[in-house]
Amino acid sequence: MLISQQLLLTYLYLLIYICLSSGVILYNKWVLSPKYFKFPFPITLTMIHMGFSGVVAFFLVRVFKVVAPVKMTFQIYATCVIPISAFFASSLWFGNTAYLHISVAFIQMLKALMPVATFIMAVICGTDKLRCDVFLNMVLVSIGVAISSYGEIYFNVVGTAYQVTGIFAEALRLVLTQVLLQKKGLTLNPVTSLYYIAPCSFMFLFVPWYVLEKTGIEISQIQFNFWIFFSNAVCALALNFSIFLVIGRTGAVTIRVAGVLKDWILIALSTIIFPESAITGLNIIGYAIALCGVVMYNYLKVKDVRASNQFPTESTPERATKDWKLEKKPSDLFGDNVNVGGNDAVVTSFMVDEEAPLLPSTRFSSLKST
Repeated sequence: MLISQQLLLTYLYLLIYICLSSGVILYNKWVLSPKYFKFPFPITLTMIHMGFSGVVAFFLVRVFKVVAPVKMTFQIYATCVIPISAFFASSLWFGNTAYLHISVAFIQMLKALMPVATFIMAVICGTDKLRCDVFLNMVLVSIGVAISSYGEIYFNVVGTAYQVTGIFAEALRLVLTQVLLQKKGLTLNPVTSLYYIAPCSFMFLFVPWYVLEKTGIEISQIQFNFWIFFSNAVCALALNFSIFLVIGRTGAVTIRVAGVLKDWILIALSTIIFPESAITGLNIIGYAIALCGVVMYNYLKVKDVRASNQFPTESTPERATKDWKLEKKPSDLFGDNVNVGGNDAVVTSFMVDEEAPLLPSTRFSSLKST
């Protein structure tokens, strides 16, 4: 009975995650689309998400003291947090801008390139090695995305360029997280990550917002609807915490399978909610080919992680300690696409170990740098 209750709770978390993830993406599309809510200012929307997340994180850390702040020196902040925040904000900015030009369904298909981008950046930065089997999987994913793009009825070069640029910006952020933060022994959980990165991302977005959108907002006839933007920001924040809960209940394989299921559901829902985003048979064939490559890539990575976790000569406690401290490469962590901006980044935008369970005493640990 206890096992069945635990499984039921896990499935409930997965359902909440799938609903929130799909809902946030569709919500963002509806807000930004010139055909619906007609708020064509993606940088402004991203800044609202960053500002709201930063304020919530500040109250959780400084007022309610849910978690303890990390020991952050000026050097670490300047050399680590600022560059990571810049690429994080860029990925959100470009990803949200893509909603203005291409459909949700096509965006989800392009997101199959995330492991490709992460693997390329990891190899370039020297944090991963070029392997023939992984490279062939990346080629398969790329071919699938190319076929899907060729079959897109309303293919838009600008929107595709924005989305692909956002994907590579997020991939570079992952690699920077590995090279800069983890090498310094600094670990951030969801709350502390928001606390340090969200305000910095907000400030980074201020300059392009001032140049590109400030004048447009002033001369437009758009009325600021507080409840629309507040509920949108709350949903994006809730999505991140649901991901944290799901990761604590399941492993990397489960969350990735749930992510693939979510993508198919989202593609189907987007064609119903937004009739202009029709998909073709060539879209589906290309996306299916890309997913085959992603699944094979996941299998290889999970196999590598399991192999590195095997310590036959050690006792169980020692093995568990090493498993907990196991450091994954960025190319292992492209995960599923969610973030505080409501657009797609990855689960590791919070630098959470996909295999690590939640601590039993509290949902958030008080982590300190070494």
